[in-house]
Amino acid sequence: DQFAGGTKALAEAIAQSKAFSIAGGGDTLAAIAKFGVTDQIGYISTGGGAFLEFLEGKELPAVAALEKTRRVNGLI
Repeated sequence: DQFAGGTKALAEAIAQSKAFSIAGGGDTLAAIAKFGVTDQIGYISTGGGAFLEFLEGKELPAVAALEKTRRVNGLI
């Protein structure tokens, strides 16, 4: 794989960082598994694109529906 060296270096740098790490997306999860750093990642999401949109602060339809239901039922 043309980019394996760089991907491995990045995965290892994130794993060794003292910062809380978050990983998501199919290719990212495959890379951290391939390079054996899965247990050194703080949070792993299998949510794919929805996970990334959530991190970007975008509105997710399912989350919006749950929030609306809570408001309608006076739960918040």
